[in-house]
Amino acid sequence: MDNNTPESGGYKGGIGSLFGGGTPEYSNTELAGVPLTGMSPLSPYLNVDPRYLVQDTDEFILPTGANKTRGRFELAFFTIGGCCITGAAFGTLNGLRMGLMETRDMPWSKPRNVQILNMVTRQGASWANTLGSVALLYSVSGVAIEKARGAEDDINTVAAGTLTGMLFKSTAGLKGAARGGLVGLAMSGLYALYNNWDHLKGTSPSRY
Repeated sequence: MDNNTPESGGYKGGIGSLFGGGTPEYSNTELAGVPLTGMSPLSPYLNVDPRYLVQDTDEFILPTGANKTRGRFELAFFTIGGCCITGAAFGTLNGLRMGLMETRDMPWSKPRNVQILNMVTRQGASWANTLGSVALLYSVSGVAIEKARGAEDDINTVAAGTLTGMLFKSTAGLKGAARGGLVGLAMSGLYALYNNWDHLKGTSPSRY
């Protein structure tokens, strides 16, 4: 009788079997009738219950007490940079339009090209500086109001927008500051209304 020949329901032969380290070898036919009462089917590849791999909530590695969303200070850099780039792009297009209109009576030559280029660079830098200054005032105001109130909500957005308009137009006197504040209030109010539109309609807003 060959001791190395595996038998049904026996142990694998080899050196491991001499020390009692053999592992039982069963066929699929023998295990076909074994009931799995009270057990859920396991994945043949991971040998774990696949239900434990499904996460119903977002998983983040955050410091203790930190929020899942970025605050105003983190968003300030993106806001200022985005406004500068947007202003530069809009100013470039506006400068090109103005340059073509002002030099429409001139033939295509080097002086006309230089004049158009000067208009493009001047308008691009002007609009980038303007929108960047507005974004800087809004970000600083928002962070200051958030720290003062100790809360983050739409009231901070509206207050920061109003204060930004007043500060930006403060050099034009009281009437100019009041008009700037009204413009900032209207724009920030529309932005807050847009963010809460799903909530006002009674539907849950999408997370991003």
